[in-house]
Amino acid sequence: MVGAVLLAAPAMAADKKYDPGASDTEIKIGQTVPHSGPGSLYGVLGRVGEAYFQMLNEKGGINGRKVKFITLDDSYSAPKAVEATRRLVEQEEVLALYGSLGTAPQTAVHKYLNNKKVPQLLLNTGASKWNDPKNFKWTMAGLPLYPTEARILAKYVVANKPDAKVAILYQNDDFGRDFLGPFKKVLEEAGGKAKVVAEASYDLTEPTIDSQMINLSKSGADVFYNITTGKATSQSIRKVAELGWKPLQLLSAGSTGRSILEAAGLENAKGIVAIAYTKDIGSAKWANDPGVMAFEELRKKYLPNVTADNSIAFSGYGQAAAMAEILRRCGDELTHENVLKQASMLGGFSTPHMLPGVSYSYTPTDYTSIKTLYTMQFNGKDWDVSDKPVTE
Repeated sequence: MVGAVLLAAPAMAADKKYDPGASDTEIKIGQTVPHSGPGSLYGVLGRVGEAYFQMLNEKGGINGRKVKFITLDDSYSAPKAVEATRRLVEQEEVLALYGSLGTAPQTAVHKYLNNKKVPQLLLNTGASKWNDPKNFKWTMAGLPLYPTEARILAKYVVANKPDAKVAILYQNDDFGRDFLGPFKKVLEEAGGKAKVVAEASYDLTEPTIDSQMINLSKSGADVFYNITTGKATSQSIRKVAELGWKPLQLLSAGSTGRSILEAAGLENAKGIVAIAYTKDIGSAKWANDPGVMAFEELRKKYLPNVTADNSIAFSGYGQAAAMAEILRRCGDELTHENVLKQASMLGGFSTPHMLPGVSYSYTPTDYTSIKTLYTMQFNGKDWDVSDKPVTE
């Protein structure tokens, strides 16, 4: 009997498979986000990740292993993202990266990580290029793909203002252009009177977008599509009100957080239409939601300096939960290949920050992250979410 036990032991041990970044006791994962610079409000994603995995570790970790999570500052700069990512892969030897932010910074490390066969998961960008499992199988978006969102908003315009004159402000990079093209294409294909009458772009480093907004307001447009991020979103919403311009405003989903709207002035944001897939963390309607309550418990214990209504932090909480689920599903096979496999089979999994009916839609042959979305309109205090979701 003792001999049988001894013979079984090597076989059990052989069932465990590890790549660099994993062992019997630890799983090492990484991320780059702007902890400083013009995109620094998104640095909270990293702080929430640290808190989430600390909480998990205090409860025993994942499948008995503690998670070492390393979040590095890239200042929303492509060169700094390259430097930080190389450090994570070559010095820290992480098993995978998740939740890194920004189309331009992540494009800069896209080929590198795929050549290294290191998973680049749940990216905080919805660029269409991340859905290319044939050529870049190691990279997957964590946000709804921008073209999906843009097409839904364009169809909303065609249905609700068929003779719309649209002015567009967009970030002058891949992020902005990924929204711009699909939106314009839907208007053109609709064959109606809705058309784009003015466009302006801005660079992330510009201190203000006042001149662009003044020019757009003079275009005669009655619809304003606001493809901006961070402080530029707050500035543009405020400027619309200051100019006395009263267009229907459309906003990209990543910029609908309460902290951004509060910086613009909630009254100024009244009437804005956007795509929804996450719960509004600052709204009373979600106060007793289990996911919101769990986030609040985490926030109070580990992140007391983060406000309770910080929607970016809440999204980071949901993404950390998704990454933990991927690692949990890996079991004792903690290899790059199996991490990718489990991520590509996450379809149907819903995180604490997602609205009811919304879940990831990944498959091994289609990396579209989320296909079911809602439209919503801001009433000055809360977002009124449509009754029925839209599936692209």
